[in-house]
Amino acid sequence: MDKVFDGIAGRLHISDPEMYVNNEARSRSGHMSHAMVEYAPGKIIAFNSNCSATRAAGHSAFGYVEYRFSEDYGKSWSDINILSCSMDVLLDGVHTVSVEKAVCCNNVITAFILFNSQQRESCCEPWAAPAFIQSYDNGRTWTPVQELSPWAGRVYDAVVNDGVIYVLMFCNPEHIGTTQLDVYRLYKSFDNGKTFKMCSVVDLPCIGYSYGALQFRSDGSLVAYANNIHNGYYMAMSVSYDCGETWQLQPLAKLREGIRNVQISRLGKGYVIHGRAYRDACYGKGHVIYTSLDGLHWDDGILLEPEKVSCYYSDNLLLRKEDGSETLLVQYSDSYDGYAKVNVMLMFMHFE
Repeated sequence: MDKVFDGIAGRLHISDPEMYVNNEARSRSGHMSHAMVEYAPGKIIAFNSNCSATRAAGHSAFGYVEYRFSEDYGKSWSDINILSCSMDVLLDGVHTVSVEKAVCCNNVITAFILFNSQQRESCCEPWAAPAFIQSYDNGRTWTPVQELSPWAGRVYDAVVNDGVIYVLMFCNPEHIGTTQLDVYRLYKSFDNGKTFKMCSVVDLPCIGYSYGALQFRSDGSLVAYANNIHNGYYMAMSVSYDCGETWQLQPLAKLREGIRNVQISRLGKGYVIHGRAYRDACYGKGHVIYTSLDGLHWDDGILLEPEKVSCYYSDNLLLRKEDGSETLLVQYSDSYDGYAKVNVMLMFMHFE
């Protein structure tokens, strides 16, 4: 049965979760690589990681990337395909690949990949410089890997607006910023993702911060978000009124349950953010959703899962049907052992 949340942006319906990848059944895990892209109306590619359930107790990017197709707005899915470049990188033994975000611009799909280090016991740091691949045939084949940025770090979001691709990157080989050099940079592409140029350094705090998101608002302004790792009840926001050339830092948003791994989308007459709640847990605790009317001021949210930790990393995809109705498809990791081994789930959200 759907959950219903009366948020400030309207009455939000949240579907029961559906299993997308049953990693428990195959003794694997599935952190990161939650990118999704719609390349034609109702036609979707969704990526997922196939990772070790042994290394770092399952909280690792040690593995390769899979993807599947849907032609009915995410109701059913094809067989699994393996992203060949991710397997090639794994077999080279130096890095592994995650697909963080994907966009489609003028019928060209661009997927942004991270190069995760396997030097440490846990997870994926330090990162090398991120890259991208493209498909000109709706995901059947992919171009060779191309470097996005000379800086090591992690792409956290990518959006398309008026035929331009915008990419938010945290230029830091480590997860959490520790110096003023660990900055968020905005990249743009004006040629459907063939080339990218740095546009600006985003006016966001960096020391003690990580993760990030981008969203164009209804007035044409662009908002960038970042998470305070040491006090997850506060989220940083910066607004650009000239498509990312200059930025105006906003007051911190205080969120009742906090947020990590922030993901955002316009939906209906408002905005939705979702991610891992904070709740005084250093790695986050619980799955939370908030709504807003302006993308800057947020309600108290709804806590979907209060107890689980080390999961709920996620992504979303806004789907518009021919009748004009909108649905937000959310893919996220969900613990199956009470800690770090995760399945991959799907759920749908819409405003009444």
